[in-house]
Amino acid sequence: MGNVGGPLAAAWLRANANLIGVDVSTKLLEEIKLGISHQHEPFLSQIFTKSLKKNKLQLTNDGILASKNSQIKIVAVPVALKNNVIDLSIIKLVANNISKGLKKNDCVIICPSLPPGTTEKIILPILEKNSKLKGEKDFFLIYNPERIFEGRALKDIEENYPAIISGLGPKSLKFAENLLSIISKKGLLKMSSLSAAEAEKLFEGVYRDVNIALANELSDYCERAKINFYEARKGANSQPFCHLHYPGTGVGGLCIPVYPKFIINNSITLGKHMKILEHSRKINDFMPKKCVSDALQLFRKNKKNIKHLKVAILGLGFRGEVSDTRLSPTYDVVKQFLTKGHKVIVHDPYVKEDTNLPNSVILSHNLKSILKQADLVFISTDHKQYSKINENHLKNNSVIIYDGRNILNKTNFKKSIIKTIGIN
Repeated sequence: MGNVGGPLAAAWLRANANLIGVDVSTKLLEEIKLGISHQHEPFLSQIFTKSLKKNKLQLTNDGILASKNSQIKIVAVPVALKNNVIDLSIIKLVANNISKGLKKNDCVIICPSLPPGTTEKIILPILEKNSKLKGEKDFFLIYNPERIFEGRALKDIEENYPAIISGLGPKSLKFAENLLSIISKKGLLKMSSLSAAEAEKLFEGVYRDVNIALANELSDYCERAKINFYEARKGANSQPFCHLHYPGTGVGGLCIPVYPKFIINNSITLGKHMKILEHSRKINDFMPKKCVSDALQLFRKNKKNIKHLKVAILGLGFRGEVSDTRLSPTYDVVKQFLTKGHKVIVHDPYVKEDTNLPNSVILSHNLKSILKQADLVFISTDHKQYSKINENHLKNNSVIIYDGRNILNKTNFKKSIIKTIGIN
């Protein structure tokens, strides 16, 4: 019932389904009951509150019981990397729980992004072994990848994109077509196999990661050649076959930086190295170090003493307007500044607490206060409120600003020194 499962649950509740919401987090389940969950996803909390009152929604942390009491099981749990190795432990556990309640004519829908072949070669055997049932013959198995953008997830599911559907066989695919058409107003795209649908989902993220790496490399070139990257990008993108992305301080979240590694790792088992993907990952992973180095070089150029600076890093969310900090490049930015002996304060308007920051780092919610303290302001995340910063917010005109997201209005700064990524 988290970032993906919550919006999926809301979509089915809006379609008048009876739903059992399962999550291991008792805190999340309690927040749903109190009507305070999913604060950055429009309508979700209200839908849950209304459905609880109508007894259309039940909440539990018992996956086996939920499987026994349902006919359709939708899996929306994270699959991540641990030490660069794909970690399928959570989805295996969920599949095992589902199998203990799986009945004839039930349906299992897998939604997480997975290495191609995972649903059929790993999840299916777990479901069949414990249930003593056969996929396609006794139960339906569907792969329907989530296609959501945090902050508008429900609208994405219902309206913005066609649903990608695939099945273990023709019966499962037909069931998927009948079922998913209920909530997918944009229509359906049928894939010929489970693995094709798994690959499609990864390709979406791989495309963006490679494009961001290209933007980062071109922005570096522009800085050296004294060219405004954004001006060149605008001109290039006016041609319909060019879709250059934006450069930035790094790539975060559990999607874009992770999907290429699924493909890279999977490809190595097939005897193939994905050179473009591997190089793109290196470029994007290097960006926090490059940006911190550029910011300090700017300070050194304009101020002689750069020892023991007080650095205000703006933004901990992995991208603008989200509270999700998973794999945020800001963590690497913080690490780089600390390694060089500087004091760091992090601000984020949406992240209330964080246990992943070092103990020496303060997480503040008072933007005015930390701007008045800082010698160096480093914008790491493009939260909209940062675009409103001007010279009056700074402690003096000697503050150096590194705009890692090209979010500042430069006309608001007459005397301050600003370095924007992609602009010399």
